[in-house]
Amino acid sequence: MPRPRIPAAIAHPVRLLPLSFLALILLGTLLLLLPHARSSEGRVDLVDALFTSSSAVTVTGLASVDTSTYWSPFGQAIILVLVELGGLGIVALATVLGLFIGGRLGLRTRLVAQADMHVVNIGEVRPLFRRVAVMMFGFQGAVAAVLTLRYRLEYFDDLSTALWHGVFDAVMSFNNAGFSLNSDSLIGYAGDGLIILPICGAVFVGAMGFPVLAELFKEWRTPARWTIHTRLTVWGSIALLVVGAAVFLALEWANPATLGPMSLHDKIVTGIEGGIMPRSGGLNSFDWGAVSGETLTVGTILMFIGGGSASTAGGIKVTTFLLLAFVILAELRGDPEVTVGNRSVGPRVVRTALSIALISVMLVTSTTLLVMLLTDLPFEQVLFECTSAFATAGLSTGITPDLPDSAKLVLTVLMFIGRVGTIAAASAFVLRRRAPRYHLPEEQPIIG
Repeated sequence: MPRPRIPAAIAHPVRLLPLSFLALILLGTLLLLLPHARSSEGRVDLVDALFTSSSAVTVTGLASVDTSTYWSPFGQAIILVLVELGGLGIVALATVLGLFIGGRLGLRTRLVAQADMHVVNIGEVRPLFRRVAVMMFGFQGAVAAVLTLRYRLEYFDDLSTALWHGVFDAVMSFNNAGFSLNSDSLIGYAGDGLIILPICGAVFVGAMGFPVLAELFKEWRTPARWTIHTRLTVWGSIALLVVGAAVFLALEWANPATLGPMSLHDKIVTGIEGGIMPRSGGLNSFDWGAVSGETLTVGTILMFIGGGSASTAGGIKVTTFLLLAFVILAELRGDPEVTVGNRSVGPRVVRTALSIALISVMLVTSTTLLVMLLTDLPFEQVLFECTSAFATAGLSTGITPDLPDSAKLVLTVLMFIGRVGTIAAASAFVLRRRAPRYHLPEEQPIIG
């Protein structure tokens, strides 16, 4: 029997990527609509099921309902699986399974994986997936073991509950998703470094990006041999962590609703969290709705920047942000080329970075305006919420459950675009089939 052929109109890898995520979102919605997925009697609301499935697959973590009380253990397990699939990537997971079971990769599968993982050389896909699978599940297992031990010794009387919370939080943290089995997220563990710091470490590592982790796996002892992408991601992430934590501590140190009543140790632990979680973590041990306006602005900026490329984090990505800084620096200096270290950056990469940044600004601002028209909420909270959805960060000031269905659908679309990537989502429907065979006359309009 001949194998069914994928229509040529959707067979291109850049189109298959968003369609694959969309298919998983729809499947997750159907599973969450099952009666056993809800903890109490009554039908699951369709919009809440769609919103939760989208938030899980896009590893965002925004919740329109209380995960701990609205969903049954079966529903929570569905969310965990959707997050794991979304974090690894639909195609990445299928490829890893294919490697372990059959050891073969089709050309189309590798092309789709290349589009998802941003691998430059198609020959790198197979070893990359193998390292990513081992690293991802190994790291989650280690974090789950640490958290389970702490939960069992300090917070839960039985091992099964501690294990379930440990595994759930490990998966959510590494995949940069903000779902929690507690109604108040991590507020009950505020200042507990044996819980907050492992979770923050998992968020930080998960936000580095799979290509970076694979390179560090081989070359972590020799930073001089790192690629420009790895250097930008690693050093940029560390710099944003330090600056974000320092600014957060300075702004919230005396705030009676956040850090004010805490001890010095608890403030430092929470400050580290405040520098990491806005990058796409989504979990929180303090109320983001109680922070100052300045802190909310800083958090919005950090969310918009996001984490590393081809990672579980969202945003425009730290490499895009830093590359644009080098573009501005080159323009101010009058340099004919954009250089990073001892390497030059081609115009195609610069155009992509500019396109991502401008499309992202347009999406966030337009959806912020739209949600403000649909609600009576203030600008700062709506901007924070929309940025969190686009950057798949999962942080919220607490307004998500109270949004009307129309606003929830807006955020659902925003989470989807933020996960598959602005360029991939746009290119999926406007791909050029043929390269142009002519070059139009050049003209230089006045800029500025």
